[in-house]
Formats: sequence, structure tokens, C-alpha cells
Amino acid sequence: MKKLLLLFLALIVFACQAPPKKEPVQPEKQQGKFVVYQVFTRLFGNTNTTNKSWGTVEENGVGKFNDFTDRALEELKSMGITHIWYTGVPHHCVINDYTAYGISNDDPDVVKGRAGSPYAVKDYYNVNPDLAVNPENRLEEFEALIARTHKHGMKVIIDIVPNHVARNYHSISKPKGMADFGENDDTSVEYKRDNNFYYIPGKAFQVPESRNGYKPLGGEDHPLADGKFSENPAKWTGNGSREAQPGFYDWYETVKVNYGVKPDGSYDFDRLPEGYDKKDYRAHNEFWQNKKVPDSWTKFLNIALYWMGKGVDGFRYDMAEMVPVEFWSYMNSTIKRKNPEAFLLAEVYNPKLYRDYIYKGKMDFLYDKVELYDTLKHIMQGHGSTDNLPAIYNGLEDIEHHMLHFLENHDEQRIASKEFAGNAEKGKPAMVVSACLSTSPTMLYFGQNVGEPGDGNAGFGTESRTSIFDYWGVPAHQRWMNNGAFDCGQSTPEEKELNSFYKSLLNFSANSPALMGEYKDIHLFNREHTENYTNKLFSFVRFSKQERLIVVSNFEETEHAFQLKLDEETVGLLKLENGNYKLTDQLSGTDNFVLNVENGSASVALDLKGLESVILKF
Repeated sequence: MKKLLLLFLALIVFACQAPPKKEPVQPEKQQGKFVVYQVFTRLFGNTNTTNKSWGTVEENGVGKFNDFTDRALEELKSMGITHIWYTGVPHHCVINDYTAYGISNDDPDVVKGRAGSPYAVKDYYNVNPDLAVNPENRLEEFEALIARTHKHGMKVIIDIVPNHVARNYHSISKPKGMADFGENDDTSVEYKRDNNFYYIPGKAFQVPESRNGYKPLGGEDHPLADGKFSENPAKWTGNGSREAQPGFYDWYETVKVNYGVKPDGSYDFDRLPEGYDKKDYRAHNEFWQNKKVPDSWTKFLNIALYWMGKGVDGFRYDMAEMVPVEFWSYMNSTIKRKNPEAFLLAEVYNPKLYRDYIYKGKMDFLYDKVELYDTLKHIMQGHGSTDNLPAIYNGLEDIEHHMLHFLENHDEQRIASKEFAGNAEKGKPAMVVSACLSTSPTMLYFGQNVGEPGDGNAGFGTESRTSIFDYWGVPAHQRWMNNGAFDCGQSTPEEKELNSFYKSLLNFSANSPALMGEYKDIHLFNREHTENYTNKLFSFVRFSKQERLIVVSNFEETEHAFQLKLDEETVGLLKLENGNYKLTDQLSGTDNFVLNVENGSASVALDLKGLESVILKF
């Protein structure tokens, strides 16, 4: 008990150091939480089950834009989805012959996998030809998908990868009169402000030395797989390597974009004046008017405006923290002037930079990975403690609305993989916490709803993450898809039950006023005062004028019975008077819970099965 008391006091001290007040969410603008469905577009509609390692598109198949039928989109909408992030849409390098459509072949020596990395973009003004039924009309097929998505009441997000482009970037679709990346660069110098790339004068690029027996395309003969790629002078590699021969684990298939950052790290552009973190996007946009900015800035802004003109509603920015925050102020303030409702999501992993990229960079949302996701993963694996969660919330309270929550994405291991939790059920309590803890968006990765484990060696990369580099089928997702019926028709009973859980939770989160309201921790109080309440349980309340909720999750596979308590402050915040209150679980529909309130304290008897959660509504 003494150790527990010390832990409790330490967490209280940590919480007291947190910023005092979060930004209010405008309820008139957003009635429920945003729910983002991230889908790897190439894999979504593929019904081929061959799954041969390094298999060709003919052997393993590939999904198309047209696989997102009205029926598919209707089902996604019924899950509470508000935004679809179509991952891998911009034209990136692929090992497939599209020369008949004026597209040059890509060199396997600088392409990861056979289907290619979606983050080695080759032409920002068109889409991946693999995704089209008719590659000649690939852009029109994507525009039709945008229109279908909008028809079903959802918004469209695509990737922009500002830090790097494919080593062989060449746009054949750019608007007339627009220069390509690098087209006007002075390649005789390492750096010049308006060069798009950094160069290594006097040295030619060399393909990295392979490791662990790696061979492009698994060793298959290919006329371009000769260990060579012509680039002279060599360019800096996407992750910042300044070697003419980058390492095997570098992002050697990409080259770094120059944003006016000199090789010594100093800046070659105007800096935001003091106090601009407190100004809105209109003031930021005004600041950049008539200022000379590096050429790469205008190129990426033109790309974003081009896709907005096609109907795209927002962007997910890859590795945003590798690009100066001033660029984001310039880019995002212009986007917001065009569309104030644009959804701008950034990958930023350094918590010290969060507030800069939100307030100065005008990002809407950032990944909450290194704190919430990593902690939940540790708990799900049986090692971590839920006692760490209240301090995470308190530390981010002032920006909680901006921190997007997820349990899976294309970079992370599948929950059901043996390398993560080995059981998709272990994601259920964590998903309830993710979806209900704050007012921020919740993200669901395709296949997560049916427990896809990410098994199988697709080619480039390893198991536990569904391949983003090769042609592949996703078995559990394919059973849910059921040859286009999208009704779980081939799913196992366990997959159907899991899908039903996700559907109930996400629908509730997308429509709950309380989840856009206030938060109050009751976990630490119960750890101190409640018998049988362990550090594998977690509880909190959410409330607004329209709705009051008690959320409790059991992260263990064993049953827990206890008398959950509300402290006097929480009773006051919920405006509870003496008496009994009937509570209904919003996940199961069970309505036999009774909260007894007496003289400023309250309690409800709970008996949670293993991995069970309840969202109790008054």
C-alpha cells in the first residue's frame, strides 16, 4: 500500500506540472469524433489468395480504385467512418511495365519490393497506374472514387511526402509550364537555396551493398537489376545520408528535398516572428504574402492545391518533423484559406515539437505514438501498467484534441501478430481507451476490425506488418470483403464478433456529445480506494451538457469484480444527486448497471470479463 501511495502521489505531482487548460472544441462545428479509416489502396480489393513471395501482379493480384464500390463505401460509412485515408495513391515507383502509357520503367536496384514503396513518389501529378482498370484513364478513375466517397458522406485524405521523392522522380503529368523537381537545379554545388535537391559534386551515386542475402526481386532476372543506377552527381538520400553510396538501411530509394536549410543546419528563409504560435492561419497566410520562399516550398504547395482542386479534402504528411515548421506555416495557412475544413494530419514523433507543429505549423492533428500508442502496446503485451495513462493525458491536455489515436497503421505491427500481442482480442480494451479518452480523431487500419495478423513473407520486409512493398492478399480482410459483398460472409465467428465490436465502438464515438466534451480521471482514485481494482484496469468519465459516460476497461484475460467508485469532485462535475441511476452499456446494450449516489460519493458494481470494456451511459 505504501508503494501504491507513493506512485499515486508521484502521478499527481506530474499531473500538476501539465499545461492548465486545453483548447475548447467548437461543438457547433463537430458533433462527434472524427473516425479515420486508413486503407492501403493497392491491397483493399484484391481477392487473389496466392500470396507468393515476391509474386508478380499476375501471380498475386492487385486491388483497384473501382473495388471501392458503392456497397464497400456504404459498409465503411456504417462503421462510423468520417474520413478515408487512401494510402499509396500518388504515382510511386513500381516494377511493372507501363511504357505503353508513356511511363518509364523503374530500376529494381532503387525500388523496395516489387510493387514499390508508396513513399518513393515518382510523379505527384498522377496516380499509381497499378490502381486503375485502364492505366490510361487512371486519374479519371481516382476522381470517380473521390466523387463516390463524397456521395457516401465521407471525406478523402491522401499522402504528401514532403521530405523526399523517388530517386528517379520525373513527372509526365505536371501542368504545362511547371518545372519538375530538380529540373533547374545547379548541380555543381552541394547547396543553393532554390535547388530542390542537395548534391555531392564530383561523385556518382552507387547502389548500397546488400545485407542479409538481399537481392532485388528476390533474385529474379531483370534487365535493370544489375547493381547500378545512373545518377551523377549523387544526391543526398531521403533520410539525410550525405554519402554517394548510402547504407543498405538508409532510405536509398529516395532523395532528400531542400527547403532552404543549409548543410550546416542554418536557415535560408524568413523565420516566423515571436508570438505567431498564438495567431490563426489567416495571420500566417498574410505573413507569407510577398515574401520570397525556397522553390521547393512553392512546388509542394502547388501539388497540394492541385489535389484540392480534384476534390481531395485533406492530407497525411509523412515525416513532417524533417521539414522546417515555417514551411508548414506557409503551406497549411494557404490550404486553410482555400478550405478551412481541410483535414491536415502529420507524422511527428518528437513530443518536444508537438506544439510548434500544431501552433506554428498549423497542423490539425499529429500521431500520438510515442506516448499513448507505445504505452498501450506495452500494456497489451502484458508488461505495462495503466497507472501510466493519466499522466500521459495530463501532459497533453492542452493539445489533446490534436493528437490522433491509433493501434495499427501501415508502419506498425498488427495486434494479432505474434510479435505484438498474438491475439486480436487484446486490442479491444485499448481501442476503447483510444476512442474514448479524448476529443481527438480515432484511426482504424483496414483489416484491424477482423484481426488480420499480417502473416506471410511478401518479399521486401518482414512479417507482422502487412506488406506495403509487394503485391499481396490480406486473408482476414478478404473474408470480410466476401467477393464484394462486404458483409463478413466468409469470416470466422471470432472475426464477425470482433468486427461487430469495432462497428459499435466507432459508431458510438462518431456520434457521442460526451466524447467531444470534458474528461475526468477516476483511475487513480480507484487504485487508492477500491479493493480488487488493479493496474490492469483503467477508468475515466466523459461528460457534456447532453451526455454523461463512465468508461472502464479490463486489459487482462482474467475476470475482475469490484465496486467502482466516483470521488466527490467527480460526483459534483457530473451533477449527481443522492439516489440510484440506471446505466446502460453502449457496447453490449446491457442495462442492469446501477450507480448509487449518497452524500457526495458514488459506486457501481462491475464484473468485467477478460478483455471486456463498458461505456456506461446515464
